[in-house]
Amino acid sequence: MDSLDLYLELRDKNLLKNKSKYWWPNVGTEWCLVTTILTQNTKWENVEKSMQNLGKISLKKLIEIDEKYLAELITPSGFKNQKSKRVKLLAKNILDEFGDFENFKENVSREWLLAQKGIGQETADSILCYVCFREVMVVDKYTQKLLASKGIEFFEYEYIQYFMQTGIENRFDEISEENENDLNLCYARFHGMIVEFMKA
Repeated sequence: MDSLDLYLELRDKNLLKNKSKYWWPNVGTEWCLVTTILTQNTKWENVEKSMQNLGKISLKKLIEIDEKYLAELITPSGFKNQKSKRVKLLAKNILDEFGDFENFKENVSREWLLAQKGIGQETADSILCYVCFREVMVVDKYTQKLLASKGIEFFEYEYIQYFMQTGIENRFDEISEENENDLNLCYARFHGMIVEFMKA
């Protein structure tokens, strides 16, 4: 079994019905960027509550907003003080380093993201996949558990990611049409299918 077999198995369960095209809402936006941090160690429903409290998002607004007030707004997501610090610092570093959000999306590297406080591999890849539209598969605990249930065990993030991407890339022609010939879209939806299946 390779990752494409797993993709086909999940696809046939129609797990992304009523979800947005890329599964993650508002892809490619500052809103999406903030949610990649808020979603750490919490349920998506809590992130949505925080984002409703925040309202319209921009990097400039995030820098200007008082840190304690920001913490109050994102309380539903948990770890509010830690996350408010991280969100503000990331917004500041993006503008300092890249000048604006569009330039960040086009030119940021995984290494730069991993050097930011509070951004690990999963969050970095979520930003690359869902904010910057890069051809990167996000893997998480759900991915590891699903593979283990199929008798495939890896303990390092890189090995899981390599397995997931290689199977898809080697046989992408079999599913390219349904993914608009877009590997990023495929990875975005594949990760979404895994999360929806494991949550259910």
